[in-house]
Amino acid sequence: MKKIFILFFIIFSVDISSQECSEFFLVRHAEKDRSKAENNNPKLNQKGIERSLKWAEVFKNIELDKIYSTNYYRTIETVTPISKKLNLDITLYSPSKINYKNFISKNIGKKVLVVGHSNTIPDFVNNLINEKVYYQINDLNNSNLYIVTMCNGLVKHNLLHIE
Repeated sequence: MKKIFILFFIIFSVDISSQECSEFFLVRHAEKDRSKAENNNPKLNQKGIERSLKWAEVFKNIELDKIYSTNYYRTIETVTPISKKLNLDITLYSPSKINYKNFISKNIGKKVLVVGHSNTIPDFVNNLINEKVYYQINDLNNSNLYIVTMCNGLVKHNLLHIE
């Protein structure tokens, strides 16, 4: 009986910190230049440049392992200050071609930043959490920060507004 108790104690006292927890941070690109409506790949405007620097401040103490961005000027410009500050490369992805199960398994135990668009980031979050909770972001809202944590089979998610 004593041996069974010791075995039981060892099995259930495994340090939780040894679990492979993943954290995903998702943001929409910063404010874009709207001066030419026909331009489908605009760069950031001045307010967007300022917001990209603010995002760099937000993430400066988070030890990110990976940064993903769509292949547009505004998304890449949004994460470039973070990429430079943390000395991380930016990996390009296509929202229409992503396999979410593969994405999750490829990033187990990592802290990952994903930047996208008003119509792709909420769907990305919904696919990570396997629930339809978030909806398309208002086109003038560039302040949402979605945080998804996966640890030991538990999935938690939050939405913050960073002005």
